[in-house]
Amino acid sequence: MDNSTSDSSSSKGGFGSLFGAGAPEYSNTTLAGVPLTGMSPLSPYLSVDPRYLVQDTDEFILPTGANKTRGRFELAFFTIGGCCITGAAFGTLNGLRIGMKETSDMAWSKPRNVQILNVVTRQGASWANRLGSVALLYSVFGVVIEKARGAEDDINTIAAGTLTGMMFKSAGGLKGIARGGLVGLAMSGLYALYNNWDYLKGTTASRY
Repeated sequence: MDNSTSDSSSSKGGFGSLFGAGAPEYSNTTLAGVPLTGMSPLSPYLSVDPRYLVQDTDEFILPTGANKTRGRFELAFFTIGGCCITGAAFGTLNGLRIGMKETSDMAWSKPRNVQILNVVTRQGASWANRLGSVALLYSVFGVVIEKARGAEDDINTIAAGTLTGMMFKSAGGLKGIARGGLVGLAMSGLYALYNNWDYLKGTTASRY
């Protein structure tokens, strides 16, 4: 028994000295009583403190004094471009419908295809120009009102929508201005209502 014990200990010592692991061995019972106070909880796989990996704040860096949300000027380019693309898509579909209807008595041939293509191009450009103009007016009014009031809220949205409708229909006289203002007021009011629906239902504690 003594020989086997001494042999096993000598073999452990031999392998330990061979690989440079000459540190004393500790049992689990001995290690269980070692206090861990003041030790950093390092990951066994990474030499990084896991506390630094917890993202308690936003994962982007903002310039000094900048807001977390984009203003109307930053959103103006997206709004105008999106409205132009939407208008072009809607005009293309509408032009295809009109072209098919106007050429329904013609056989499928090159003249019919050219006529349909002309209608599609004309309608797409017209609707893209129309919605792009509305988006441009809305963005300009929104930016001006925001700078004048020094605040960003739903009042700016409703005011910009109303003024956009009035300006867009200003060529139609007083009646056209009144109709355009009412349409702009209704659409901007519905958008503001949709934007604050969760707040009105009371599902959010506060609104910024």
